[in-house]
Amino acid sequence: MKGYIHSTESCGTVDGPGIRFVVFFQGCPMRCLYCHNPDTWEPHVGETMSVDDILKMFNSKKEFYKNGGITCTGGEPLMQIDFLTELFETCHKQGIHTCLDTSGITYNENPDYLKKMDRLLAVTDLVMLDIKHIDPIEHVKLTSQHNDMILKFAHYIDDKGIEIWIRHVVVPTITQNDQYLYQLGEFIATLKNLKALDVLPYHTMGKAKYDNLGYDYPLKDIEPLSKEDAIKARNVILTGMKDALRHHE
Repeated sequence: MKGYIHSTESCGTVDGPGIRFVVFFQGCPMRCLYCHNPDTWEPHVGETMSVDDILKMFNSKKEFYKNGGITCTGGEPLMQIDFLTELFETCHKQGIHTCLDTSGITYNENPDYLKKMDRLLAVTDLVMLDIKHIDPIEHVKLTSQHNDMILKFAHYIDDKGIEIWIRHVVVPTITQNDQYLYQLGEFIATLKNLKALDVLPYHTMGKAKYDNLGYDYPLKDIEPLSKEDAIKARNVILTGMKDALRHHE
């Protein structure tokens, strides 16, 4: 089996614990207004690689990854769930820590799909889940997709006992909103296996890619978020979490 791979990174330091080998999968159904990898949207393009191809690159520098592992991101890795599963199963046989960086957008409750998902999660050590927006209406505006199944996916992996690392991008005028941030905190408080929370400030580094691809950059009038405002946003989320947990004591 072969997968469609956009690129790889040999020294990832923000893609899970430790130093990691990062595999960027090709294809994504989301159209996030702030996406900085629009070149990963199109499915069934890019370099075709086998599991052996990927692990050969990993093993050539495996000493660097002894406290890390492999992270699969994108694009959306779950669009190629069969190849992803084969890769993670092989990694587990070799004792390699596996991390899935996903939006959860492909999750559904079809029995056949859930069988595939269960097989994948059996060899997934960590899920980095990007929650784009907690409000269902605003989520559609931001990503062109609904978030109901994404939130169900969060609980599904939580019930499996898999560690969850939540990521949230704070965008001025879109997600930089205390009401939404507080609600996100209330939701995160329902997860038993939360490992970490990354609150990321919106940046415009992807604009050059849009220009090169001939795409209009949708947020060209939005200024980047300061680190200070990202810290404030994180504190609002944490307040929502603490209040929700206190309420359920």
